[in-house]
Amino acid sequence: MQNRLFFPAMAALALAMIALAMVWPQGLGDRSPGPFGHTPVQRTEEMQAAMKREHEAAQKRVTEAREAVSNLQTQAISPTR
Repeated sequence: MQNRLFFPAMAALALAMIALAMVWPQGLGDRSPGPFGHTPVQRTEEMQAAMKREHEAAQKRVTEAREAVSNLQTQAISPTR
């Protein structure tokens, strides 16, 4: 293919890809401007509630694990037999 056709075609393709990337897809981040896009999944009320429940459950597991380690260390230092 000749250079005078190839490079302008590649430039047009690059510009088309940049234009497409500006409007679609938006992923899970902020909403795309104007009429494009939709409300991100992570911003919906159901997902926010699910993420909060998951975070609280993870915090509870971490607290329980720390308490278990603390209890084991206390028993190792001063056994009560």
